[in-house]
Amino acid sequence: MAQFSRIEVALAMKETGMIPLFFHSDLELSKNVLKACYDGGARLMEFTARGDFAHEVFGELTKYAIKELPGMIMGVGSVTDAAAASLYMALGANFVVTPVLREDIAIVCNRRKVLWSPGCGSVTEIAKAEELGCEIVKLFPGDLYGPNFVKGVKGPQPWTSIMPTGGVSPTKDNLKGWFDAGVTCVGMGSQLISKDIIANKDYAKLEQDVKNALDIIKSVRK
Repeated sequence: MAQFSRIEVALAMKETGMIPLFFHSDLELSKNVLKACYDGGARLMEFTARGDFAHEVFGELTKYAIKELPGMIMGVGSVTDAAAASLYMALGANFVVTPVLREDIAIVCNRRKVLWSPGCGSVTEIAKAEELGCEIVKLFPGDLYGPNFVKGVKGPQPWTSIMPTGGVSPTKDNLKGWFDAGVTCVGMGSQLISKDIIANKDYAKLEQDVKNALDIIKSVRK
């Protein structure tokens, strides 16, 4: 069961401005990545469940976060149907991120008051997601739409909260472009948790990179 309400999760997304995205089948490596992100200041993690037995890793990772990393909000991404969403919520997911808009996922998450964030690529999809109770819409793939799309949506719909994933990198120019356009937060995967960091198990670098990205977000929001 979720440790954090959807309101708490939405506020944490807005306050920190960034959600690291990560998947690996190795539990110990995943724990080290999670701790490095936590020590760097991140308070949310989207575990992108794309591999076989991903739910087993997620369950253990969530137990580790509850025990060792107070305030760390574990969520799951790449969820494709209501059954998978229910499974991950039973394993402690505090938020559910999907690549597309699916009403069946909205229903099971809303029933348990768990935040869900669907991937949307049009104003119509965004409006439908909000009608279904979505707090923060995922713009995916972000690199195909860019900050101008966000700006265009926020004009007639200033109440819409958007989180781009894909096309986000931990540089000042990139992050300033997104936040100036009006995003609530950003999702960052391989641009932050790179293949080199994983291969070299350079968790100290990851911790510093997370801290730097969060510092940039703070500075560009002022």
